[in-house]
Amino acid sequence: MRLLLVHPSALMYSEIFLRLEPLGLERVAAAARDAGHQVRVVDLQVLSPKLLERELRSFQPEALGISLNYLANIPEALEIAQSAKAAVPGCFVFFGGHSVSFIGDHVLEQAEGAVDAIARGEGETVVVPLLAAVPDKAAHTVPGVVTAEGRGPAPKMLESIDAPRPARDLMRRRNRYFIGELDPCASIEFTRGCPWDCSFCSAWTFYGRSYRRAAPEAAAEEMASIREPNVFIVDDVAFIKSDHGHGIAAELERRNIRKQYYLETRADVLLRNEEVFERWTKLGLRYMFLGMEALDADGLDQFRKRISPDENFRALETARRLGISVAINLIVDPAWDEEQFRLVREFALSVPEIVHLTVMTPYPGTEVWHTESRQLTTRDYRLFDIQHAVVPTRLPLEQFYRELVRTQAVINRKHLGLSTAIGAMRILGRNLAHGQTNFARMLWKFGRVYNANRQLSDHAREVRYELPLPERRTAAPGRKELFVHTIGRTGARAQAGPTTPQ
Repeated sequence: MRLLLVHPSALMYSEIFLRLEPLGLERVAAAARDAGHQVRVVDLQVLSPKLLERELRSFQPEALGISLNYLANIPEALEIAQSAKAAVPGCFVFFGGHSVSFIGDHVLEQAEGAVDAIARGEGETVVVPLLAAVPDKAAHTVPGVVTAEGRGPAPKMLESIDAPRPARDLMRRRNRYFIGELDPCASIEFTRGCPWDCSFCSAWTFYGRSYRRAAPEAAAEEMASIREPNVFIVDDVAFIKSDHGHGIAAELERRNIRKQYYLETRADVLLRNEEVFERWTKLGLRYMFLGMEALDADGLDQFRKRISPDENFRALETARRLGISVAINLIVDPAWDEEQFRLVREFALSVPEIVHLTVMTPYPGTEVWHTESRQLTTRDYRLFDIQHAVVPTRLPLEQFYRELVRTQAVINRKHLGLSTAIGAMRILGRNLAHGQTNFARMLWKFGRVYNANRQLSDHAREVRYELPLPERRTAAPGRKELFVHTIGRTGARAQAGPTTPQ
């Protein structure tokens, strides 16, 4: 079967700070190709809509799959589905991905016939049986699939995340993927899932709070196949288990693989496994993302981070000692006033680390989607991008955005001011010498992308597609009610191991 896979356009945050290769879509493509299907991929983060139109006409796909890891991309995906049905009558259109897995029935209804199926859960397990079922019109019998005719059994989880290996060769313009100074940058996955249960996050609810690890040998073999000099490790929390981090490091050392790495982890994991991170600095670990989320204990308790402010600050000191550059994330509560924004600006200017701000956003699949007491002020999918306020703000909305952008601008000037310009120019010169312009574009786009007038005007756009209303509850729903995947006594659970923090 001719299968065309599509990743939607970049979101607001991705216009500046990063643009990551669609690793999940590459793995789905590999699974389908291994089963004998003819596969092409169009990533609209780096390719034009015109190219997608040409692919529809020339390739004439029998099936079209669109990746929806982000709610904000759903309206675009629905429009692509409608265009595909018009351009290729009879093409089977399906959506898959993290975000759409939680609201599949609703999106299917909104599509009004333009979407034939929603694939819930891990795409590698569902794509092959789904394509096999299409000729017999039996998609509704496939595990994880939702259609207008009905829904199949619960989605299945991969027994091992070692395979399929991402079909990186199908991607065009790979030089457009980057994260910060790492330009170009590939991505790799060492683990899947998260054993923590933060109230604002849906990673743990998607995977049923499981946690699986790639075999060190398989991880190193995949790393050896990556051409890019820079790699982003996409794990929700890197190196939770020290033996796993050491195991992969040993395999990379044995193969003499040297790259520059960027990863995300938790402060308590860094403190507990400092020797792992120190070993990785010798392999090229240069950058780390730490989701501090809040500066005080009350904020951390609200998000159920299960960590203290002291641990967060000790982790920053540890990273500095190891020579790792840290990007800190703080969650902006729409209830903030001018004083709270001022305190964040003061903090951001007092530490050497980069500070990123994301706006508290209740998402389907999270506990706060059901328990957040503030009513949504909008259900426009496009505003659910952690850069817009979707619940009432204490300040007038325009003032809230001006404070937000002012704070972001202060942070931006700190890292692009005279004191850091020389270092930035060295990196810029090196990247430009290799034909890489992503970092350069990032430096000069801030004012155009992060603009209070633009963010405010986004609320005035005509809304065609809206999120479903959340089911309000006074208490958090039962854990399994939120899970996309449920774990039995065998398979994925055997790999998960006793990693759940108490």
